[in-house]
Amino acid sequence: MAGVTDRPFRQLCKELGAGYAVSEMAASNPRLWQTEKTSRRINHDGEMEPRAVQIAGADPLMLAECAKYNVDHGAQIIDINMGCPVKKVCNSWCGSALLQNEQLVAQILETVVNAVDVPVTLKFRTGWDRLNKNALNIARLAEASGIAMLTLHGRTRADGYSGDAEYQTIAAVKAAVSIPVVANGDITTPEKARQVLEFTKADAIMVGRAAQGRPWIFREIDHYLRTGEYLPAPLVTEVQHLMDEHLRGHYGFYGDYLGVRTARKHIGWYVRDLPGGEAFRQRMNLLEDCGQQLAAVNSFFESQFAFGERLQYGVAEQMLAA
Repeated sequence: MAGVTDRPFRQLCKELGAGYAVSEMAASNPRLWQTEKTSRRINHDGEMEPRAVQIAGADPLMLAECAKYNVDHGAQIIDINMGCPVKKVCNSWCGSALLQNEQLVAQILETVVNAVDVPVTLKFRTGWDRLNKNALNIARLAEASGIAMLTLHGRTRADGYSGDAEYQTIAAVKAAVSIPVVANGDITTPEKARQVLEFTKADAIMVGRAAQGRPWIFREIDHYLRTGEYLPAPLVTEVQHLMDEHLRGHYGFYGDYLGVRTARKHIGWYVRDLPGGEAFRQRMNLLEDCGQQLAAVNSFFESQFAFGERLQYGVAEQMLAA
């Protein structure tokens, strides 16, 4: 979720029901801490608590120093990334590549836990590939080292994001350790959230890609888990307001030049399943001024009133089929 879960988006997700949101993956190399990119990734000024910073690297001492640096700058939780499957990350023996070296994993976890006085958590995958699933070993190492919570994605590194996530391994890990376990992977609906919780017995679920363009999924899941009932689709007026708030915060965070460009993906996710969304996205991507982009988005949502007072998901597909 690097490039997505920046501070404005995390804040919006928390306002819409997420109980916890982790920062984008921040490099442990101290030469990068003062760069514009890393500074933004660990910026949580004014963010709702708890403030969790995810760090990535392969050197135990460097990761420990990175953890201390972030705690000194306001992090209340440190999350270690051993789940990222991206090639450029794994080629540096970071992310899920670390799962191939259990001894190094143990050294990293123990060193970081001993370096800070805040909870340290671990995000990881089921293994390097389907023939080498070692999530149970990693989970036991993590528990022994003092890790406070595990978040397990139901795919191996080799799977990337293809195929379907599996939950048997998550269930096995939950049964094997006493620390909290969070289930992650392909949780896209309230029903799926309940199914995964019931099957794995996990303590919580984590939503990633399904929140892109639909940050209200958190309140939908929470409501369904508590009541067994579905919330109606959000009002057009509400989403128009949320988009306006999100974009203004986004522009303020990135500045005009980067802001208008990095906002395009978020806008595309918001409109992709709505009537006229794809045509609007193509036009919107040509705009290079924040004011024009914001006005265009507001105009697009004004057009959605023609289809009802609530967002009409799936109408776009129906129109194409017709």
